[in-house]
Amino acid sequence: MTSVAPVRPVEAASVVERVTSEIRHAIVAGRLAPGQEFSLRQIAGQLGVSFIPVREALRSLEAEGLLETRRGRSAIVAPIELEELHAICQLCRLIEPELTVRASGLIRASELDRLEAGLAFLVDSTSPRDEVYDRSHVFHLDLVRPAATAWDLRILERLWRALERYVRVGYARIDGDAGPGSVRGWDDRAQRSLIAAYRSGDAETVRRATLDNIDAYEQIAQRGLE
Repeated sequence: MTSVAPVRPVEAASVVERVTSEIRHAIVAGRLAPGQEFSLRQIAGQLGVSFIPVREALRSLEAEGLLETRRGRSAIVAPIELEELHAICQLCRLIEPELTVRASGLIRASELDRLEAGLAFLVDSTSPRDEVYDRSHVFHLDLVRPAATAWDLRILERLWRALERYVRVGYARIDGDAGPGSVRGWDDRAQRSLIAAYRSGDAETVRRATLDNIDAYEQIAQRGLE
């Protein structure tokens, strides 16, 4: 039986940034599973790059809490834990509502129309799983972008990618399939409520919808830890 490599080859010219992005995506998507140990040279071979950019990439990913490096040039993917899930969501609650309230007063109606139309892709059972998650990230980034600084976006993107690990496990439990394919159980009601809240022009409605959206993701993620 032929094994499927958890990461895809990348061009040598991508060096550290693309190597970091690919390994991060493999961890978040579960191709490198929680608790899985791997050698740096093994990953370098699968990526088609030298050992050095992989070593640099793993240092960055260790700082993000996604893995732990070990002696002997190996690393282990960080486990998923309920306490960490709650900590991630709590940080989201501290950051996101202020941004969405400010952004809701700046965003154009035409942009809300575009974002709302794009939600159909998320609930289409034929949509590729990885693209569903990527588009969901873009949806939320575009909602806060009018009021966000570059640092806001960096921090939120890191939090959301960390949360995605948990959400994927939760949806895998709902779908009954942890392998490749679509996200059949995706529920976009919280996201549609966010759009409606933005259209209302009421700051408290936007704040509440933002918190409800975080709660919805947390509840889905918890399904994978039960």
